Amino acid sequence: MSMAADIVSLNNAAPTIADVASIARRGARIEISPDVEAKINAARAVVERYLAADQPVYGLTTALGAGVDTRLATDDLIAFQLRVPQARAVGVGPALPRETVRAMMAARIAGMAAGGSGVSLPVFSGLVAALNAGFHPIVPSLGSIGAADLAPLAHMGRALLGDGEAAVAGTVMPAVDALAKVGLKPLPIGPKDGHVLVVANSLSVGKACLCIEDIERLFDWSLAAVALNFEAFRANVSAFDDRALAARPAAGQREAAARLRELLIDSSLLVDGAARRLQDPLSYRCAPQVWGALLHAIGEASAATEIELVSSGDNPVVLAEEGLILSNGNFDMTAFVLAWERLGQAIAHCAAAIAYRTMKIMSPGMSELPRFLTPLGQSRSGFATVQKSVSALEAEIRHLAAPVSLAPIPVADGIEDQASMAPSVLSKIEAMIERLRYLVAIELVASAQAVDLRGIAGELGQGTLRAYQQVRELVPRLEEDRAQGPDFQRISDFITETAARTAP
Repeated sequence: MSMAADIVSLNNAAPTIADVASIARRGARIEISPDVEAKINAARAVVERYLAADQPVYGLTTALGAGVDTRLATDDLIAFQLRVPQARAVGVGPALPRETVRAMMAARIAGMAAGGSGVSLPVFSGLVAALNAGFHPIVPSLGSIGAADLAPLAHMGRALLGDGEAAVAGTVMPAVDALAKVGLKPLPIGPKDGHVLVVANSLSVGKACLCIEDIERLFDWSLAAVALNFEAFRANVSAFDDRALAARPAAGQREAAARLRELLIDSSLLVDGAARRLQDPLSYRCAPQVWGALLHAIGEASAATEIELVSSGDNPVVLAEEGLILSNGNFDMTAFVLAWERLGQAIAHCAAAIAYRTMKIMSPGMSELPRFLTPLGQSRSGFATVQKSVSALEAEIRHLAAPVSLAPIPVADGIEDQASMAPSVLSKIEAMIERLRYLVAIELVASAQAVDLRGIAGELGQGTLRAYQQVRELVPRLEEDRAQGPDFQRISDFITETAARTAP
């Protein structure tokens, strides 16, 4: 894909994570190049040849799942495809958010454009038109085990056929009315098309694209919180020295330390003797290692997501150049979910470090600052009860870091006996990112308070000063006790809404 302003051009260039996020969150429209249309038509020609020869093809001339041994009658081929999304629309629970539905639709479009699905051009173009028109199927959030996101995509496909519900401009209505409202007709389903709509991991991949954007943005602010806490605590910056880190260059740690050093440019903390201790607690001293591991895990999750986004995970896959349709297991997401489970555990390590540092900066025995960071004495609570929020958030993240991908039981009469639980893994990551964002917000606010109490606002580094000033634009210094939940919410919302390039 290539992107200009609010248009994402779907061409021979590989789509990107940023493309999907822009479509999902910022309303970018998709344009289809003639090259992609030619690729779609070439694969479809193979499907038509197999169909004309009445060759056995899973989901084209046979039924699905345990019904693979059942050949379809010629007069039932299209009716069967209409039944496919209906029979798999078994999702339950709250509806997916609008941006998640858009990301799922964009990911399915990208997968079809890779050329291996065999979808008909009218159905492919109809899906693109629906997304561009702001037609958003109502899709329940629960029901997929990640051996293709059958249930969520079935609810999407059902709505595109004029059944179920969809939203247009935020108003939920019968899907057939929503299609008419945006000037579209139900998809003209042909042989194989119904199966193509559902046989992909598009919910998992779409959510992954949004999570990558979120965690990359949050990573920048989490480094700013680390650095600002270092300033306020007067921690020893030898932990960031590249010479020491190069002696054992674990993944990501040198880059994380380099970014922390950049945040501290011109800081008085860099002057010899500025640190209060020779060695600080490990949550300070090991920050490059812990955040380096997170950086490395983000890279692994991004790489795994990019593979899924640009590839044909369809079963069967159409190989247009060879004129073949082959059954396969490319829908299996084991490598993908292992990358994301690793990212979740890296988030948990960072969450623990944030919690430990935040507690320590409130302790006079550790920080040499007033207990709980209150300037008015112990008749005030200051940040005391904030520790409960910190503890709760960290505990929930640690709980969510436990693997879920090993859990599914066999389905489809034992034929489908392995699955990745990819959607559940991504749901965990979404929840962990949200909680980590609150922890980062709390560390930023507490560190800014400690900077004020220490009286060093004029001695901060270039990046930490920007972070401090941003906090103070949104949250005033704490004097008399007040409700601090709204303070943390403002910082969290700011991080969510702020482009990564504007982070300190």
